[in-house]
This record gives sequence, structure tokens and C-alpha cells, in this order.
Amino acid sequence: MTATRDPLNAFLDYPETPVPSAPDGPLMGLTLAVKDIYDVAGYPTGGGNPQKEAESGNAEATAPAIHALLDAGARFAGKTQTDELTYSMIGMNAHFPPPVNPRARERVTGGSSSGSVAAVAGGLADIAVGSDTNGSIRAPASFCGLIGLRTTHGRISMEGAMPLAPSFDTFGWFARDAAAYTAVGEVLLGEDTHGRTLRRPVRIAELEALLFGEAERTAYGAMLGRVLDHFEREPGFLALPGAPDELFERFKEIQAYEAWEVHAPFLRKKDRDLGPGVKERFAYARSISTATVETARQRQCDFQADFAALMDPDMVVVMPTQPSAPPLKIATQPELETYRAKALTLTSIAGLLGWPQITIPLDEVHGAPFGISLLGPAGSDRQLIRLATSILS
Repeated sequence: MTATRDPLNAFLDYPETPVPSAPDGPLMGLTLAVKDIYDVAGYPTGGGNPQKEAESGNAEATAPAIHALLDAGARFAGKTQTDELTYSMIGMNAHFPPPVNPRARERVTGGSSSGSVAAVAGGLADIAVGSDTNGSIRAPASFCGLIGLRTTHGRISMEGAMPLAPSFDTFGWFARDAAAYTAVGEVLLGEDTHGRTLRRPVRIAELEALLFGEAERTAYGAMLGRVLDHFEREPGFLALPGAPDELFERFKEIQAYEAWEVHAPFLRKKDRDLGPGVKERFAYARSISTATVETARQRQCDFQADFAALMDPDMVVVMPTQPSAPPLKIATQPELETYRAKALTLTSIAGLLGWPQITIPLDEVHGAPFGISLLGPAGSDRQLIRLATSILS
């Protein structure tokens, strides 16, 4: 897509190759953008790194989940930017011009699904596919005022996608309106395996404490009131079985260990000119020992059991999606890392559990979009979409 057709730096400038789609179906009339970690026949899969793109060659087959959307009538609009090797959540890739956040142009889009979120928020595509390892759907959706669901881990195939940390990698997508969001869910998700209706909202004070300041608490309170008004049951509180920062450290260790396992063959061959932040994260990833990750995985199992024991089948957690508005593009690397620490602590809970979480665009803070989330049990994805739709209506 040319610069004149893409003023948001959302799409990659790959030579256009026809991608067939069904002439009709539930997604007919909707244009589809695809994050450049998913194979699309006839296109390279660059993963946000120019050397990887050059070495990848063109894919011979399209990833099954993308194929399902095309078979449902969606029309391919192009491949979109991603943060480098998806190992970031800010949306600033050193190798490409930054995607533009149409709702707050001086602020980042968030990532790693940066181009996908910009394309939908700016009206260049109706729906866009991304992925979420630790917030790469939820954070950009919150930053750009869109709906975004991290799906139950393993519910939608990640075959034909460049992995980062397979224990946490999940499929996700963006849309501006609930009708389009629901239509994609109907194509990809099948029936929910969680049979109980989510009627009882619960809050987690330790997660709400990660909000940055008074402006954020005020905006979150307004969103919280709107969400809780949707439920007939009074909200309760759930004590998180563990300190948020300690849980994030265990998540980070597992993610890093797996990221190095996935990308070491590529990174060891020669200098890959990794961008700031990404380079340091892979250096950390290389340092994680097998003993460290085994301990972290045992802590994850204990956390999953403890959390599940606290949650009745009709409960849904209401929580902040992000601690504040998206960071400014002019923020320094240390400022971005400070933001990341709180932001990724929030998003790591769903990742550790393997549960779905949907962010709903209900308010603004500091003149930029600000979302609120519902976290539900594994297999409640479509019910979360229905709840979000009802809250937005």
C-alpha cells in the first residue's frame, strides 16, 4: 500500500499479490488487514525485522485462521507492521516509520500489533488480525479506542504464525464496532466451552492499584460504574493469590526463555541489528536458565490452581486494561520501560491463566482512549464478546 493510500504507516509496502476470498459469507464486504507474523500465500512473513523478511521467502500457504476469514468472505487489504519479532508492546519499530494513532497522534499505537490497530482505528480496514502474548491486542485496543480480545490460549490455531512464546501466544483481532467483532468471533471461535453465565462481577484491588494517578482513577471509576450497572449482582472483591510484580517476573522468565528458544537460530547467525529495547530483552532472554524457567512454570501452575479455586463459575473479573493513556512518542526509553513494567504486570494475569480477556473502549484520559477489561474463565470468549456488546450499546 502506498504512502498516499496509507497515511498511518499501518501497512507494509509489499508488492501486491492477489489473495482470493469467497464471493460471499458472513464477513462479505469487510476488508481484512493481517499482522506480518501470519503467513499469507505469495507474501513474505517478516516479523518486524528486515533481515527476517529478506530470508523468509514468500509463503506457499496461508495460515489456517486467516484462511478461515477469507473463506468467510473477508477481502484481504494487506499485511501490517509489527513490533520487532513481536517482543515489545509500545508500537515503535526502529526499522520502520511508526504507525500513527488516529485517536491521539502524539501518542503511540501500542504493539506489537501496531499496524493492525492503526489500520482499523484509522478506517483503512474494517477488521485486522493481531496476536497477544502479553497484551499485544489488549494494549493497542485500549490505546486506540477499539474492541480487543485476547482469546483463550489454544482456542484459535496459531499454525502458520511466527511464534514468540508458545505457552502464551494467542490469536486476536480488532474492530471498530461490536457487530463486526462478533461476526469474526462467530467464524473463528465455535461454541464456548464454559457453560455458566457470567453474572457476578469481581474486582481485584491489587490490579486497580497499578493505575497511574488521580486522573486515571477518576476515568476508571466512571467506566467501572458503567460496566457494573450492566450486572444485577453486586460486585465483590477477590484477593489476588500472589503479588502482581512477582507474578509478572515469573511470566517474564517463561516468556523470555521461550522467545530465546524460538529465535536463537535466527539471532545467532549474525548481527540482526535489533532495535533499542528489543536487543536488551533478547539479551535477558538468553540468560534465563532451565532451572529458572522450571521454577517459574511451577509457580504458574500454583497460581492457576489458586486463582481457579477463588473463582466461582459465574464470576467475571472487571479490571483496568492499561495503567494510563498511551505513552507519548517522544518518551525516552527509560520512561517507556517504566510504563511497560506496570502495563505488562496488568496484562500478564490473563497470560499466566490462559484465560480470555476483552478490552472495551469506554472513556478517555489525558485526551486519549482508555479501556476497561473483562477477564473470564477459559472458554468464555464469545460470552465476553456478548457482554462487551451489551455494555457498549
